[in-house]
Amino acid sequence: MKVKMNIQLFAHRKSGGGKNGRDSKPKYLGIKKGDGSAVIPGNIIMRQRGTKIFPGTNVGMGKDFTLFALKEGFVSFETRRNRKYVHIVDER
Repeated sequence: MKVKMNIQLFAHRKSGGGKNGRDSKPKYLGIKKGDGSAVIPGNIIMRQRGTKIFPGTNVGMGKDFTLFALKEGFVSFETRRNRKYVHIVDER
């Protein structure tokens, strides 16, 4: 007499799937102060990857390409020789 055995070869429950908790957090890049905005020294003007916009007068650049104000004044954007620059000027 032959006896059939019911052997389960697969998982008992369906897998939950998902992300494994390794989703990267947002980087919050972009312009933080627009054209004509008032700034004080240390204010971040733009966070970027690479030099999309170059630092001009009274603007510094961090090692991660963040542009920040070095002096109190107003933000001014300009294009010169196919490059975009940001400056801090005394009046609007």
